Amino acid sequence: MVLDPGSDPGSDARARLARLTEERVDHRFKGLPPDAEGLTVGELAAQRRNLFTGGFTTPVLALSAERLEHNLRLMETYAARHGLAFAPHGKTSMAPQLFHRQIEHGAWGITLAVPHQVRVARSFGIRRVFLANELVDAAALRWIAAELDADPDFRFVCYVDSVRGVELMDAALAGASRPVDVVVELAAGEGARTGVRTEAECAAVADAVADARGLRLVGVAGYEGEVPQADSERVRAWLRRLVALAVDFDEAGRFTGLDEIVVSAGGSAWFDAVADVFDGLPDLSVPVLKLLRSGAYVSHDDGHYRKLTPFNRVPEEGALEPAFRLWTQVVSRPSAEQAFTNAGKRDAAYDLDLPFAQVVRRDGAERPADGIAVTGLSDQHAWLRTTGEADLEVGDWVGLGLSHPCTSFDKWVLIPVAEADGTVVDYIRTFF
Repeated sequence: MVLDPGSDPGSDARARLARLTEERVDHRFKGLPPDAEGLTVGELAAQRRNLFTGGFTTPVLALSAERLEHNLRLMETYAARHGLAFAPHGKTSMAPQLFHRQIEHGAWGITLAVPHQVRVARSFGIRRVFLANELVDAAALRWIAAELDADPDFRFVCYVDSVRGVELMDAALAGASRPVDVVVELAAGEGARTGVRTEAECAAVADAVADARGLRLVGVAGYEGEVPQADSERVRAWLRRLVALAVDFDEAGRFTGLDEIVVSAGGSAWFDAVADVFDGLPDLSVPVLKLLRSGAYVSHDDGHYRKLTPFNRVPEEGALEPAFRLWTQVVSRPSAEQAFTNAGKRDAAYDLDLPFAQVVRRDGAERPADGIAVTGLSDQHAWLRTTGEADLEVGDWVGLGLSHPCTSFDKWVLIPVAEADGTVVDYIRTFF
């Protein structure tokens, strides 16, 4: 693994990544072969077992090796083409191996949401972190300050969205030798999630940062995915407000003394709008780090993001590919119209869409899951509705596509990475 300026090339980071392969396979890791008990993850990977014939038990979640690599390369190319820095949201996967692969594919750093996630990233050598949240936990702030003091190469940026938050942060950071870099978060609109609602309130928060010894204002940011009744024009209108706020702050001298100004947005549904509007950002007093934060691209999905991906709107840019498949097995066929498989809410994302029946395997042959639909999930069963064209028997494997990768990774702490023929070439460790 080649580590990049966004990650730590030191021996400790390499050792921690290497230790992931030294973990012993046991009951903690669902779906893995029972006869692999006691092997290290590295030893099991070296065996290159087949997902379908190598002793894996159902249900088992797998990542496509080819599609994962395709998605990493596509977003690397996209960001470079549009002049964007890229800090993908790591809370999607919480997988240090994927963090480093994203950085190897050009990412500036990793976006995270809560202090625990930052600790995971730092434990595995991530040098640049954008925290897309206001951080007011005093213990976490003291830890961040200690990390900044101990490592001059550590870059940390987080949101501020209130004067009260600024006051709490500054009090917790008393005595720190390096200020914490912050960006004022502009809310996506009335009734949206976090963020400052008006430009006047943004200025008041920025004034409070200027008076705080422990903080340094480095830019503005927000999340366009929370724009109420989001469509292309509403999202672009909000992004133009964000750009105008950066310009106003710069003209007011709020960024004096900086080497660069951070302007950041970008979820996984509207990054084409971010690229368009940020392309029109005028020259400011110093260079601008136009920071995109889309994270779900790494695995993509078969539901929510597949419907909303910007590549559907701009197909000449390429296409992301769903990389997850949950393999489950038919355990009951009580009638011609109904079947049940052995994967449920404990295994499949279901917060946005139910899983999608895609393929059926029997005796090594794979065919489309015609006439099969998932209609519900129990704790450990998927409810299937079947029509006359469905050829389905107890014992068949059914491959399910999933919606919303953010709640897929967190259900599986060790995920096989399989090539198209089923050969498992790696295992991804997650930390939620």
